[in-house]
Amino acid sequence: MAKDDIFTPNFQQKSKTLKLLFEKGVTDEKSLLSLSTMQILQIATNYQEAFIISELQVNSKANKLYSYLGGNTNEQQSEVS
Repeated sequence: MAKDDIFTPNFQQKSKTLKLLFEKGVTDEKSLLSLSTMQILQIATNYQEAFIISELQVNSKANKLYSYLGGNTNEQQSEVS
């Protein structure tokens, strides 16, 4: 099953999650990348928000955050460890 089959967030959902992160004090890439799984689960109110936060981390680390927010779903993105 492809990742896109599970959940594909739209811009409104991404924006809502970004607002939530800012409200919780996550205001830059460094603080975003430093979030642990437990912290993400404490911040997120549902699975979709946790998924978006995880995707924000992956795309921020890969320097593709702007593309992700714009909806670019490049299937050839390299895996980030």
